[in-house]
Amino acid sequence: MIGRLRGLLLEKQPPEVLLEVNGVGYEIQMPMSCFYELPEVDQEAVVYTHFVVREDAQLLYGFNTKAERALFREVIKANGVGPKLGLAILSGMTANQFVDCVRREDISMLIKLPGVGKKTAERLVVEMKDRLKSWTGGEGDLFEVKPEQDIVQSSVSANAEEEALSALLALGYKPQQASKVIAQIAQPDMTSEALIKEALRAMI
Repeated sequence: MIGRLRGLLLEKQPPEVLLEVNGVGYEIQMPMSCFYELPEVDQEAVVYTHFVVREDAQLLYGFNTKAERALFREVIKANGVGPKLGLAILSGMTANQFVDCVRREDISMLIKLPGVGKKTAERLVVEMKDRLKSWTGGEGDLFEVKPEQDIVQSSVSANAEEEALSALLALGYKPQQASKVIAQIAQPDMTSEALIKEALRAMI
């Protein structure tokens, strides 16, 4: 089991990063809520990982904190929720927001996430409400809300819209829906990360 990696960020192609550790490059998929907080390319990063082995693939999912990883592991235990849907859920909202939705039984917010229909949302609330009661004090302190940070506008990618669209499609949003939202909010000076963040916010 690969549980934690520390290395050099070689590539950031949302929602995937390439992290070099002792000469080996690890492809890691991360929720966008974690992706935003990564350092820039060519800087060191520490990622807590969840390793998934399937018949046709071996996949690494990454998180900035143990608490985010622990929540992901709880989410994918829910009936009918796999790692890909878990990634989409924690990209559409932060760990804090998800815990809050479940505790308030806010089905309407959950069904706005890609791949989450009414039945899945109801199942998430029913199956996770009791489990998330333990996320108070102690372990729950790890879910302290972080203030929203403005994304540093670095060099603007000419392909920012294409990168944003690719990321949204990888998270399970429909092409027409993703394209429409990106077209509405895109501005010339926006990076792909800023565009993805605003698009996800607009769809919730």
